[in-house]
Amino acid sequence: MSDGSSQAPDRNEKITIVLADDHRVVRAGLRMLLERQDDFEVVGEAGDVPESVRRVTALRPDVLILDLSMPGEPALAAIPRIREIEPHTQIVVLTMQSDPAFARDAMRAGAVAYVLKDAADTELVQAVRNAADGVTYLHPSLGARLAAAPTDPPPPPDSLSAREVQVLRLIAGGHTNAEIALQLFLSVRTVESHRAHIQRKTGRSSRAELVAYAQQRGLI
Repeated sequence: MSDGSSQAPDRNEKITIVLADDHRVVRAGLRMLLERQDDFEVVGEAGDVPESVRRVTALRPDVLILDLSMPGEPALAAIPRIREIEPHTQIVVLTMQSDPAFARDAMRAGAVAYVLKDAADTELVQAVRNAADGVTYLHPSLGARLAAAPTDPPPPPDSLSAREVQVLRLIAGGHTNAEIALQLFLSVRTVESHRAHIQRKTGRSSRAELVAYAQQRGLI
């Protein structure tokens, strides 16, 4: 466990890195890319969010490279917790999501860099170096879109009911429709209906978008 100190470990020679992605082939490719750098050392890997938290706690890396789309617990919602556990570890988000709203949410949550997977071969090394120094990194075109995007999304056409808020919180927590049905003593069909209403009212469709919406509204 972390001793609670915010003092950075000594990093005279290597930038230590933990890789978190649910695909082993992707992790292998990223490791090869990173370890071509003499000053980088990949000290651990993780395939989901809980394992990422354990690796960060145990290894105290300089940088965590975190995929947003791992199954189970939403990675975006875990960023503040990871930062609280190990404030020294800087988080580089690596994702397919090119929507500037996702980049804004990730940076607000505590990430210091946001890299698109299709640009990882040209951007990830610089992003890791920036992150190790606590310097923000965004692709120039994404940064420009982020600056031009509205600060907050438009309000939903209708407010969510108390039950819909319950369902949304559980969705954001990574629960399946079947798990939500068990927790709320509902049928799966009823949960699916609530989810459809939430998606219609919020204008969000994917789980990642619903997580971001719940965070923006202070629901998680």
